[in-house]
Amino acid sequence: MSAGRVESRVRTGELPMLRDYRLWFEHTRKCDGCKGKPEAQDGCATGRELWGAYRLARIGRAS
Repeated sequence: MSAGRVESRVRTGELPMLRDYRLWFEHTRKCDGCKGKPEAQDGCATGRELWGAYRLARIGRAS
């Protein structure tokens, strides 16, 4: 058995606000409709939805 460090592929204990921000950020890096937009509201429908979920999580509401 290996004595090396074991890394989990599952993000355990991630805060909902940070999870929602990560999902939005990953989306905007890949989406042509969201890349280079100065405001999150100027992106595609999916990007706006992900940003809305992040904003709700940021103020303490469930996403």
